[in-house]
Amino acid sequence: MPLYDPKTTALVSIDLQGLVLSRPLAPYPAQQIIANTVAIANRLKADGGTTVFVTVGFSSDYADAVNQPTDETFTLPPGGLPAAALEAPAEMAALTPDVAIVKRQWSAFYGTELDLQLRRRGIKTLILTGVATNFGVESTVRDAYAANYAVIVAEDAVATFSQEMQDFACTKVLPRLSRIRKTAEILAN
Repeated sequence: MPLYDPKTTALVSIDLQGLVLSRPLAPYPAQQIIANTVAIANRLKADGGTTVFVTVGFSSDYADAVNQPTDETFTLPPGGLPAAALEAPAEMAALTPDVAIVKRQWSAFYGTELDLQLRRRGIKTLILTGVATNFGVESTVRDAYAANYAVIVAEDAVATFSQEMQDFACTKVLPRLSRIRKTAEILAN
């Protein structure tokens, strides 16, 4: 039995842009995440599927950003994000997604029209790639699961900031919400 039906499946890539990709990633380097995402996108498009590229972005004064006290704060540069932080890598920029979503929270669903765009296209299954596994990817998987989408996480097309974070997400959390597969398994569908 196939892993998914391409015609009712969407690739949802999370935060493949300078802001996130410039950070040290584990266990896979940014270039591998990008290459695997591009391979899945090209295969899915060729088979009649949908591609959704999700990026994070804020107004120059960050009034639209979550701003609550935490023990570990992520500091944004004053005056807004520089253009390089918002740019997609050349390999991703060369592709034309069916849907482009700008998010302001970790989840690609919260406060965006992602669910609307997926349902209008008859999407039932999501393939998730991107950064960071235990932040934007995991939050999106949680919301997708709650919205009754079947979810596949491309394990070697997601990364985070340490091996420990990746292992916990991919062995303890994501298997309860999705199917975890390597890019090769997804491409072999």
